Amino acid sequence: MINWKKQAKKYKDDYLNDLKTLISIDSERDDNNSSKDFPLGKGPADALKKYLSFGERDGFKTKNLDNLVGYIEYGEGDKTFAILAHADVMPAGEGWDTNPFEMVVKDGNAYGRGVSDDKGPGLAAYYGLKIMKDNNIKPNCKIRFIVGTDEESNWTGMKHYFDLEPEPDFGFSPDAEFPVINGEKGNTTFENTFNNNQSQNASCVLKNFDSGLRENMVPRDAYADILVNDKDEINSQFTTFMEDNDLKGNSEITENGIKLHLIGKSAHGMEPKNGVNSGTYLATFLSEFSFTEDADNFLTFISKYLHNDSRANHLATNYHDKIMGDLTMNVGIMKFSQTDGGFINTNFRYPKGISVENIEEHLNNAISKFSGVVKNTDNMVPHYVDPADPIVNRLISIYRDQTGVKKAEPEVVGGGTYGRMMKRGVAFGALFPWTEDTMHQANEFQPIDDLILAMSIYSQSITDLSTDK
Repeated sequence: MINWKKQAKKYKDDYLNDLKTLISIDSERDDNNSSKDFPLGKGPADALKKYLSFGERDGFKTKNLDNLVGYIEYGEGDKTFAILAHADVMPAGEGWDTNPFEMVVKDGNAYGRGVSDDKGPGLAAYYGLKIMKDNNIKPNCKIRFIVGTDEESNWTGMKHYFDLEPEPDFGFSPDAEFPVINGEKGNTTFENTFNNNQSQNASCVLKNFDSGLRENMVPRDAYADILVNDKDEINSQFTTFMEDNDLKGNSEITENGIKLHLIGKSAHGMEPKNGVNSGTYLATFLSEFSFTEDADNFLTFISKYLHNDSRANHLATNYHDKIMGDLTMNVGIMKFSQTDGGFINTNFRYPKGISVENIEEHLNNAISKFSGVVKNTDNMVPHYVDPADPIVNRLISIYRDQTGVKKAEPEVVGGGTYGRMMKRGVAFGALFPWTEDTMHQANEFQPIDDLILAMSIYSQSITDLSTDK
């Protein structure tokens, strides 16, 4: 009988060397530098090719599908067992103590963009497959380790795979948390826009407002550039506002006004409560001053309906399902300029029992009071695999055995993973319940011991699921 933990420890150094190489690739989706050869930019394609080079080195069959998605294959059979990971990362953003694209090991932790989401877990799952192969264990089905290149945006890569290849019969995505995620909330995004009418007289003019990098990320930084005569008064009140709300930031007096910078805390957009949204805080501060018409609409809408309200109570869209939990709302991007007007991106994670149409109706009711327009841009319906399904049972059993956590049970989350692309697909690790979640945050890290334990769990799970008669 194989000692999976002992096997995983043998691969620790090789794993960390490969992870260091992956982390060094800035694989944020880059539409500004896309081309025929690099549809999502060079970084995501380079990270994909590096994954595939590992597979070639280790004797697997590999295939690159147009630098959008690729797979590493082992075994044969009528059924396909898939492990779906992603090579892209979120923007690094500000606030790092180290270079986000140079993996640093300190106090038993690996730091770098992607060590937790999803290069560290994805590579641990790949090494789980490698351990199986190196032990000459033959599966009775085809195993495909599939790597996408834009999970953090709109899944172009993995959708491309499903357009070209048959849907796998079952599988998991190592892109969430343990023990087992058998349910994922629906995920829908709305773009809310405002005009740029400046005709109304006001004591302040909002030249520019900028906060947020992605819809599924709580903004850490918010910036505003204001034309105003009474600069000292705003500066004084800004200092008081930061003190009252335990926030940090800075201001700069300019010739015609003042520039403000507010610092919050980034977090994964599936649970905005884990972060501090600098954008909604800054808009709330500015909403107390007199701005021209559409700038005032933009700021007041954020302050009145979006600020500090991750459950969308003020929009009357709050909803709770006893199995899938609360509807949540993240305000991921907020921008305003004198030329383009206002733009707000709201991302909702919703349980079964409420529809996208219902969410849009309430959002419309609120924003119409401020002459705003709502547009739904993306939607994924809720996904749920019955806990009685063998894939859920086997994975939870292996997790319990390897961790000793005998009371571990399947969970439903607000995050969206590739697992939902398969009818019998779940998310499985690699964040353990005892470890801080730093996905989408500055100073993202993962304990090395956690990653090696995940490798052990993945190796046993892949072997067990692919050799079951």
